[in-house]
Amino acid sequence: MTAVLTRPLIPTPRVPIEPMTRSTPAVAYQRVLHQAMRREFRMLGELASWAPDDDAARTADLTAHADLLSRVLLQHHATERELLWPALFGSIPSWEQDDARDVIGTWTSRASELDHLLRDLSTVARQWAVAETLPARDAFARGCEKLADAVDAHLAAEEHDLLPLLSQYLPDGEWAALTRAATTTLSGREQMLVLGLALEDACALDRARLLAGLSPTARTAWRVFGRRDFHAAVVRLRGAPPAA
Repeated sequence: MTAVLTRPLIPTPRVPIEPMTRSTPAVAYQRVLHQAMRREFRMLGELASWAPDDDAARTADLTAHADLLSRVLLQHHATERELLWPALFGSIPSWEQDDARDVIGTWTSRASELDHLLRDLSTVARQWAVAETLPARDAFARGCEKLADAVDAHLAAEEHDLLPLLSQYLPDGEWAALTRAATTTLSGREQMLVLGLALEDACALDRARLLAGLSPTARTAWRVFGRRDFHAAVVRLRGAPPAA
């Protein structure tokens, strides 16, 4: 049996980010979700590398978190493909649409490759849960690290190429309509957990924009039980409370 993690990596609370683009609601949402995905996949690899290979409960916690992150990112990509980028493209002046089409096409190719890696990680996670061996655990940890690198590269390119277009061309009203049209397969409890992860180290402006974009019901749920459940889930996963 290997040693358990005693000094977990935790995020720095609410780090202000120098915005490279005007911080619209769409840009703020993308940025905080990107931050959370980068951080959580990287942290998951760290946590897995210290985890006992034959502790079924610990394995279940880590692989369940990997499954949640993967489903969030797969769903996020689907929403971008089906709703966000078509809405953005329709708002871009005709003389700039050829360039935008190329950028969105490149994003589509990168996102497809990343989606394959997300599904591969799910397979490795199931293998660890069944085998409960050191090689299976190490394969999961390496999968998280490989995915974290891919997520970093993919999101950095998206932020460089597409967020400036969102900032410049997508009307706030179009974004609001898109968020109403988007659907999710996440449970209410899972949505609260993802909200907490997104808020955890966001800067004050992005936190305010994200919370303002929630429905009154969702804001109430976060205040009444979501924040409490998020805190408990993070302590269980990391062995330390969330940063904020």
